[in-house]
Amino acid sequence: MTQATAAQSAKSLLQEYAAEVAKTPDEPGGAAGLAAARKAADAGVAGSNLDMIMRIPVTVKVVLGSATMPVANLTKLGRGAIIPLDRRVGEPVDVVVNGRVVARGEVVVVDEATSRFGISLTEVVGAAAPDKGA
Repeated sequence: MTQATAAQSAKSLLQEYAAEVAKTPDEPGGAAGLAAARKAADAGVAGSNLDMIMRIPVTVKVVLGSATMPVANLTKLGRGAIIPLDRRVGEPVDVVVNGRVVARGEVVVVDEATSRFGISLTEVVGAAAPDKGA
């Protein structure tokens, strides 16, 4: 994905998120706040509304895979049980922000001393891509 496409995708996601969260106390629906956020995003200006949106915390999840099983099997799980996932070793994992897949990547070791790992992004998903559940 080119930098221009990635920038467009980020801009589109910002505009969608601004539509969901930009509300002003004096106007129902937040039309003024939304218009200002869109204008700032379109112009690339770091206005106060855009700064406010950029400080909003979002939940980021990395989905290694999923599994479906009957409740009977679920109740039999205990310490040391292994649940097979629908992904294979080496397949990209989904990066989900507030319930929407925004990227895919590979699991990498960040710090061996503290056993921390992270994700190296390999693909940024466009705004029109279908959502996957987290």
